[in-house]
Amino acid sequence: MPEPIDIQLKKGVLGLCVLAVLARRENYAYEIASLLSGAIGMGEGTIYPLMRRMQTDGLVETYLVESSSGPSRKYYRLTPAGHQALKAQSDEWRGFARAVDALLEPIAEPAEPQPVNEA
Repeated sequence: MPEPIDIQLKKGVLGLCVLAVLARRENYAYEIASLLSGAIGMGEGTIYPLMRRMQTDGLVETYLVESSSGPSRKYYRLTPAGHQALKAQSDEWRGFARAVDALLEPIAEPAEPQPVNEA
């Protein structure tokens, strides 16, 4: 049975959302996952593999920050390639969203047929 469209859409745009979050502020994976969970309903289990893949692809890089309340945290930040990907994907998303919005515009009701006046 295929997944509902909303899950497919969320997964498809998740990378763009992560790039957008990191463009605003460098952050650690748990906080990114929490933000995206609240914003678009994606769980942590989906975020962590994506973060690893984005690092492998050179879109993000990591660094450690010591924590007084436990082990060091791994923070993520965008690389120059990540900034470029964000720009390209944002432009593509906006064009796609405009096209979908145009398709979703209410369809005008057909005009009532006018009686033909035959003399």
